[in-house]
Amino acid sequence: MSERDSILRLTGTALLTLAAGAWAVGLVRVLRRGRAEASWPTAPRLDALPEQRRTGPDLEAVELTPAERAAFAGLVRRLGESD
Repeated sequence: MSERDSILRLTGTALLTLAAGAWAVGLVRVLRRGRAEASWPTAPRLDALPEQRRTGPDLEAVELTPAERAAFAGLVRRLGESD
């Protein structure tokens, strides 16, 4: 401690240093919390729309008549010949 430094000046410097350290710690905590919340983005909820399904629709099957099978087979043959 030099002769020109008063006790009030040293105390003020120490308090400002502590305040800056506390501010830095608080800023780091706020930024980490913000980053943690941002890492799990959530889409805004639209309550007017129904909840979407997680799986696709069930498979549907329709029995074809013999005439429809013959027509389909003819179509496949014609499409195969165009190559």
